[in-house]
Amino acid sequence: MSTSVVSSPAARGDTAILPAEADTVWRMSVQQYHEMIRAGILSDDDPVELLDGLLVKKMPRNPSHSTATRMARAALERRLSPIWLVDTQEPISLAASEPEPDVIVVRGGRERYVTRHPGPVDIALVIEVAEATLKRDRDVKQRLYAEAGIPAYWILNLVEGFVEQYLVPSGAVEVPGYRERSKFQPGDSISLVLGEEVLATVPVSELLP
Repeated sequence: MSTSVVSSPAARGDTAILPAEADTVWRMSVQQYHEMIRAGILSDDDPVELLDGLLVKKMPRNPSHSTATRMARAALERRLSPIWLVDTQEPISLAASEPEPDVIVVRGGRERYVTRHPGPVDIALVIEVAEATLKRDRDVKQRLYAEAGIPAYWILNLVEGFVEQYLVPSGAVEVPGYRERSKFQPGDSISLVLGEEVLATVPVSELLP
């Protein structure tokens, strides 16, 4: 495939949306990103993801990050009904992004996503585990998930030892964000609510290593 699917390194104004730890970034559409994967230019092993039209490097995961991811998945799977699928570090498709959250809760079984990735209408919850990525998760990803209308976003903040919950997404406005933000300490419990239904209530101690 021609490298025309990749335009050029993003200009300085583009990188303003990303924290300082991002290395070289490349601007492209979701369609171009998929073309690169189909052509074998990118593989599942490449540590990159598409955020707001920019192909950016993912930070490496350390043992505490991996442990928290496994804990969150197990805690949710124990409590959710079978109509919900809990998955880890798999892509979701947004308008100009294809992030790979640490944990997602999506409607339906795996057969629903054989030919596509989950999109905003499928998703009840996105979780990011944050250590080195805390600034990116609070700023860039929080904005992207709010803009997409994802109803609940949790950050497992391993730096400060609590869970951040973001609710009531703004949707596609000039400055997207969540209107409600809460902090849950060890000893608290946090509920996943969709509409008027409580899907699960999880002790914070089962989310943080």
